[in-house]
Amino acid sequence: MRLSTSWMYQQSLSNMMNQQSTLAATQNQVSTGRRINVASDDPAGAGRVVSLDHILAANTQYTANIDAASTRLNTAQSTLNSVNDIYNSARDLTLQALNGSLADSDRQAIATQLTQMRDQLLQMANTTDANGQALFAGTSSNTVPFVKNADGSVSYIGNDGQPRAAIAAGLSVPTGESGSAIFMNVAAGNGRFVASAAAGNTGTLVVGENAVSDPTAFAAGLAANGSYSITFDGAGNWSALDGSGNPALDAGGNPLTGTYTAGGSISFNGLTLSLDGTPQAGDSVSIQGSASQDIFATFNNMITALQGSGSGTESQLTNTLNRQLEALDNARAGVTRAEVDIGGRTNALAAQRAAYQDLGVTYQATLSDTRDVDVYKAISNLSIQSNALQASQQVFAQVKSMSLFNYLK
Repeated sequence: MRLSTSWMYQQSLSNMMNQQSTLAATQNQVSTGRRINVASDDPAGAGRVVSLDHILAANTQYTANIDAASTRLNTAQSTLNSVNDIYNSARDLTLQALNGSLADSDRQAIATQLTQMRDQLLQMANTTDANGQALFAGTSSNTVPFVKNADGSVSYIGNDGQPRAAIAAGLSVPTGESGSAIFMNVAAGNGRFVASAAAGNTGTLVVGENAVSDPTAFAAGLAANGSYSITFDGAGNWSALDGSGNPALDAGGNPLTGTYTAGGSISFNGLTLSLDGTPQAGDSVSIQGSASQDIFATFNNMITALQGSGSGTESQLTNTLNRQLEALDNARAGVTRAEVDIGGRTNALAAQRAAYQDLGVTYQATLSDTRDVDVYKAISNLSIQSNALQASQQVFAQVKSMSLFNYLK
């Protein structure tokens, strides 16, 4: 077999070029720490790297959403805690105002404190997050949700929606509340009905706590009658009229009448009224079905009653404040429910964040196993490949200098 000089040159050069390419690839792996730098290094592995990068990027974004949502919910939680503090203080002041030994000046002072609390409450209802978005405006977070009108009433210009944050594929959590649910649509009375002494009563009758004693009978009775009006004759006897002014009937079709003694109660058609004081002839109590009253109106009603306490009887003031206390208690219960709901969402976010942290470790380990190089092995290969290339270059230099004359010598 005849081996030409040009063929030997070509083979030597080709071998050295391959070794240089391999050495350059190994040097790149050592310098970058990665086994896959371009897709051609490992097409299947490169595909896995792209998929894992997308997963990690999505998890990073979801984690950022969780952090932002947690901050917003924590701000709302803190605000609602402060709101409940105001409600508790207002309740204590109102109970203090019910003390019959207080002078009008004392009640005026309490009214002043309630005014300050009302204004502070309005400010809290308009609280914004770190981005300046209202917490209690529903999805209208770029507006000021609660506006005080010229007559002292407050209007809500937000909506009933809830902004949401995506925390996983197909999973989102509310990050805000509707202000109408917390501050505006507050149940009046005991939440089921409102019993109020007529403003024109001349006796000392006071309506206290009321309750539903039989839900089925109550629902059927109030639905059929629309409302009730209880009238007293001055001799301890009472009778009830329905919403049309006709005698109200019990389940057996008998007129609703009875006898009341001071400090006792009146029960019929599934409801019970706790009363105190002595009614005069013609005094009455109205019973209306479920109604709502915004918390700002509750404060305004208490303030107005205390500011004008000298113009009415003690029983009239007591009746007014009792009704506002019922509304205030319902508002407190609503805030507590919102706090519990927010706490549940905050816990869910914390659990999801922890899951992403665990998944992040797993995905990063898988990505490293797929993409990164074994540095110690790569350095060893680099040394071997470098020595092999040097040997090939030395052999080529010797072969290149050989000729027939050298052989003949």
